[in-house]
Amino acid sequence: MTLETYLAAFFILLLAYLLRGITGFGSGLIAIPLLAHILPLTFVVPMVLVLDFAASIVLSSRKHMQVRWDEVRPLVPTSIVGILLGSFLLITLPREPLLVSLALFVIFFGLRYVFNVHGENPISRWWSVPTGLSGGLIGALFGTGGPPYVVYLSHRLHDKTQLRGTLSGLFLLDGAFRIITFLSLGLLLQADMFTALLMGLPVTGIGLYLGNRVHLGITHRQQLAIIGGLLLLSGSSLLWKAFIS
Repeated sequence: MTLETYLAAFFILLLAYLLRGITGFGSGLIAIPLLAHILPLTFVVPMVLVLDFAASIVLSSRKHMQVRWDEVRPLVPTSIVGILLGSFLLITLPREPLLVSLALFVIFFGLRYVFNVHGENPISRWWSVPTGLSGGLIGALFGTGGPPYVVYLSHRLHDKTQLRGTLSGLFLLDGAFRIITFLSLGLLLQADMFTALLMGLPVTGIGLYLGNRVHLGITHRQQLAIIGGLLLLSGSSLLWKAFIS
């Protein structure tokens, strides 16, 4: 890794975790596509996974962070099933049609949030079943399983701090399961991985701190608009990836 690579990675991670500190999700949606321009994807995905896991620990453990574990628990069993299913599909199905389908799904919901056309009424907890399956499956296939969880939880929780905290708690459990999987596959034992993580962790902390300062000064509606923008950015990035691969 050259000095230019380190500098580019620094600013990408700072932006990603600034947004994570504001909304409680989105770091992988920003960091993975951008870092993949300068580093191999097989290096980027496990690196960001560990940084995300560290961010989830920090956000979930803060005294003022409100994690609704009663909303997280119904998602966990089906998420694990989705992760296992996604891992199987990853090696058996062509990725391009899946990328396009995911991109259109994410862009659709991003537009709903940006233009504030989503419903305000809470949805049934039974929606946790397809949400967990799709979130786990998409996360295993593309490393960006956040959108289904965000769509579901933002219709269950209307308090911005509870939404951010609950997303972080969910991603903490999801990240732990995927870290175990990546360790078993040797993806976290690559050369330079330890050095990259050692340098990335302080940047993650700075981004989370700055993002938390911004979070305290915005409304729930503004937070949803930021989430919508992230979903649009993520969907566009996935479309781009599908057509150049």
